[in-house]
Amino acid sequence: MSKFFEALEQAEHERALRRQSLPSEPMSLSRPDARTSMHPTEEARLLRPDAPAAPSAPHVAQDAVASSEPAAVSSEFETLDEHLVSLLAPSSFEAEQYRALRHLIEQLHKSRELSVVAVSSPGAADGKTTTAINLAGALAQAADARVLLVDADLRAGTLAARLGLDDSAGRGLVDVILDPTLSLPTIVHVRPHLNLSVLTTGRLPAAPYEVLKSPRLGELLAEARGRFDYIVLDTPPLVSVPDCRVIGKWVDGFLIVVTAHRTGRKLLEEALKVTDPSKIVGLVFNGDDRHVSRRAYTYKRTARHRNGRRHFASDD
Repeated sequence: MSKFFEALEQAEHERALRRQSLPSEPMSLSRPDARTSMHPTEEARLLRPDAPAAPSAPHVAQDAVASSEPAAVSSEFETLDEHLVSLLAPSSFEAEQYRALRHLIEQLHKSRELSVVAVSSPGAADGKTTTAINLAGALAQAADARVLLVDADLRAGTLAARLGLDDSAGRGLVDVILDPTLSLPTIVHVRPHLNLSVLTTGRLPAAPYEVLKSPRLGELLAEARGRFDYIVLDTPPLVSVPDCRVIGKWVDGFLIVVTAHRTGRKLLEEALKVTDPSKIVGLVFNGDDRHVSRRAYTYKRTARHRNGRRHFASDD
């Protein structure tokens, strides 16, 4: 069994022990738990990055002080956003959908040498950050995979907070772009129990577009290609700001995240217009609530080809 699953089991065991000592609380739709089985109507909420999450503070038992590694593993998982199902609940129904996305990326990695994939959306709050983290987590479940997750949203990056990283005084992508004396290995956060490396934004710049336009970004991504198998970038929205149009020349492909009942058709059309068609890997459809049951083997994640593009959809 890999270290990833051993760490996960340890964290889940400690959570179970603590839950036994706490009074029971009924599950409500306003506080979904990504680690439990949920009704299909809750799926849209699960994949929404703006859904409120119940705060949880890391807990270290008194008898764990002498042996810090299990406590550290537990704390590492507990600080993660509960929507990150590919890290917290890799055997769940929701995680399987990200594993289907992982399969697509792995196949394109072999056939088209796709290594750097940017995850974006037409507008805000479509779930691009949730998708980027869960995709990276799904890829990292392969023990031999080297995965780097990069927060390239220099306007409103949230990777550090979502992954429980203290980025208040840390250096990140902005710093290594502006300071050529810094090297990539010195600013990357390594999460060994997740088999994942993370590059946060660092300080937010006054002119994000100018920072991303720097040739230094291309140099860093070229270096990352030699160190990692997959580089997943969480990027700003495609339509509202021009940042992705600059980032596009450095990446191999774009995954565009759209959300049911939220992303407008015209906004999606505009996003497709400003993106190089040859680099659109596919569209990820979030919040599809058409499924009656997730217990039966009637749900299939498929990639349909329409107009030369891959579309993820649901078949009943």
